[in-house]
Amino acid sequence: MLVNQFLLIAAFLFSLGVYGLIVRRNAVMVLLAVELMLNAVNINLIAFEAYLRSAQAVGQVFSIFVITVAAAEVGIGLAIVLMIFRNRASANVDDFNLMRY
Repeated sequence: MLVNQFLLIAAFLFSLGVYGLIVRRNAVMVLLAVELMLNAVNINLIAFEAYLRSAQAVGQVFSIFVITVAAAEVGIGLAIVLMIFRNRASANVDDFNLMRY
């Protein structure tokens, strides 16, 4: 497959993630949209690393870092969402003015 095909798929996934981030009001769906955007970045990193054929596998290393950060982000994000849901009985992003003060 060509690099252009991977870039088009990644652009579509990233656009879908941005759309989900803007439109969705549920906090879990917002976290899923961010994950979708990070997966699009991973596709780009691996595609460019395969195209350039570097000896250090820099794209794969950065992709592992992105996956690690995404896993930590989801763990902490879901813990925050669950605690706010217990207190407020809502997972709506518009109702999260709790951390404003």
